[in-house]
Amino acid sequence: MTYQKETEINTMVIDATFWVAVSFIIFFGGLVYLKIPQKINEILNKLILDIKNEIDESEKLRTEAKILLDNAQNKLDTAQSVSNEILEQAKKDSDKLVIDLNNKFHKTAEIKKNLAENKIGQMKEAAIKEIKDASIQISVDSVKKIITTSVDKSKLDGLFQKNLDETTEELKKINS
Repeated sequence: MTYQKETEINTMVIDATFWVAVSFIIFFGGLVYLKIPQKINEILNKLILDIKNEIDESEKLRTEAKILLDNAQNKLDTAQSVSNEILEQAKKDSDKLVIDLNNKFHKTAEIKKNLAENKIGQMKEAAIKEIKDASIQISVDSVKKIITTSVDKSKLDGLFQKNLDETTEELKKINS
């Protein structure tokens, strides 16, 4: 009986293994019949192609982005260069303006100084003229007084001549 049991067990194991093998073959046969591996292959190929297209597209976008970045960097560099030039020019212009304003101030001050000196000179000349006029008037008045108070004509002529000479001397000293 042991032999018979072993045969039955072997038959059952063979039978179960056999049926698993048969169902495995039928399953793969069904897959091949329904062209599932080809469809899976097509789907995978399509996915691979889509991924390649996306990679190519992203590579194009990356290249375009790099070009745009380079252009933007060039524009930024140019703008910084231009702004530096503008700042330098503005600094030069402001320095020049300060120098010009300083020169104008000094010229104006010099003109005002010269005008004041001229005015002082004119006032001095006017004062000297007034002093001369007053001294002439005093001399004339004193001569008149002497003439009117003096009795002797010879004394009068001598005194007149003396006063005239003194006045002339004084006028010459003032004019010098």
